[in-house]
Amino acid sequence: MTEPLFLAIDHGTSGVRAALVSGEGAVRGYAVRTTPIHFLPGGGAEQNPEDWWQALCACVSELAQKDLIPPSGVTALCVSSTFSTTVAVDEQGSALAPAMTWMDGRGGKHVKNALRGFPSVMGYGLLPMMSWIKITGGGPSLSGKDDIGHVLFWKNEQPELYQKAAFFLPSKDYLNARLTGKIAASIDSMTLFWISDTRNISQVRYDPGLIARLGIAPEKLPPMHPSTHVLGTLCEKAARDLSLSPDTPVVCGSPDHQAAGVGSFAVNDFAAHLYIGTSSWVQCVVPYKKTDPLHSIASLPTAIPGKYYCANEQDTAGACVDFFCRTVTPHITENPFAHMDAMAIQSPPGANGVIFLPWLNGERTPVDDPNLRAGFINLSKTTLATDMARAVLEGVATNIRWSLAFVELFAGRKLTPIHFVGGGSKSALWSQILADVLDREIVQMEDGHMANARGAAFIAAVGTGALSFSDIPALARIQQRFTPRPENRKEYDRIYDAFLSFHRKNRGLFARLNGNGM
Repeated sequence: MTEPLFLAIDHGTSGVRAALVSGEGAVRGYAVRTTPIHFLPGGGAEQNPEDWWQALCACVSELAQKDLIPPSGVTALCVSSTFSTTVAVDEQGSALAPAMTWMDGRGGKHVKNALRGFPSVMGYGLLPMMSWIKITGGGPSLSGKDDIGHVLFWKNEQPELYQKAAFFLPSKDYLNARLTGKIAASIDSMTLFWISDTRNISQVRYDPGLIARLGIAPEKLPPMHPSTHVLGTLCEKAARDLSLSPDTPVVCGSPDHQAAGVGSFAVNDFAAHLYIGTSSWVQCVVPYKKTDPLHSIASLPTAIPGKYYCANEQDTAGACVDFFCRTVTPHITENPFAHMDAMAIQSPPGANGVIFLPWLNGERTPVDDPNLRAGFINLSKTTLATDMARAVLEGVATNIRWSLAFVELFAGRKLTPIHFVGGGSKSALWSQILADVLDREIVQMEDGHMANARGAAFIAAVGTGALSFSDIPALARIQQRFTPRPENRKEYDRIYDAFLSFHRKNRGLFARLNGNGM
């Protein structure tokens, strides 16, 4: 009997990956294509959805050329995509304009207007925010980077586009529309529109009151399904573009946060995972609905029907490594990330006193502040590039420690071990730094950079009856375990205290420097 083989599409900020994954999570092969991002004045960050589709088709074509796709085809196809990247589409699901990515904060002022009121707490009107928290578990970020911030931007600043749009879709669901010809979304992908009543996690629905409060047209919202719902089969054009059978089922899928959790094998209650890609997050499954409004943490729908998760997200993590490689070592063009590891390991823990602030695009959590900026502090005449390289890795880890503290407070327990996935998990050095900085056991998962694709494949397997979520932990594939080194505890505690102190004393300065936009 031929083993089930799932075609998983991992759409990230920097590109698209297509992977063939077995029902047990083994990656049989994959292909990658990059896609550009365009930064605009005022905090804009856009991508062309057609670039995504062309990259997806090219990846699948490469897999076919390598004879990795069996003649009988694949069992099912499933997409994971960036959380809070939004596309305005017509009735047929065709994009009407560039997508606004999760980095795009141009809608911030419109979110603030929608949620203002007296008395005001942290920029939110107290009464409207209490309603939002009660119904959704959280509320729109004032940074404007959530999907709803994008929709409000279009409504207020590009009204012709808003009126012309038949639907506003998360990026995953735009790709699903291209694949099946059907307009729909998953329950979890609609979370950051902040219009879903999640009080009963088994019966999530749109809330008419919140939709009215935001002043958006309810008919422009797609129907919602669980992540494991079989949306349909490939439409004729998609089947032709991908050279796949039109009978190939397409499972609804999940955003990157939720798919990575499944692909990290951390699906049980309080199981935690850490992801480092362009951005970073620390996340765990929780069995209750709860909100910490002070640190932007809430129980939100997972890819696992009937379950919540909580998370704190860092806006730029792997992006900081990319920034360092492009600016400090631009002469290294082959495998610059491995070169950075080789540099960083030459510097001792603490990077000879150099501290890096990883706020290249402001920050989301545990503080929602678009005005923060990155930088090196405590440089001296004796500072070497190797110290700066290590400081970048340690600075990202220190910010994650800040986030982890509030996720653990929310979960009511110490989270260990933590499954480490994403492109950053390929670095053994970074894995050890994280173990030391967080003072937690870090489990580097095998093929951790494939976690999103593996998660999408697992979701497809569950949706087609080949697997259940309870089967997943036993399938875990571990590369290496990293335990904290006691000899580094004092140094990293010192850096953490300085990191928090610098933020506390300089957030007002960042606001004065950058308060008019990104």
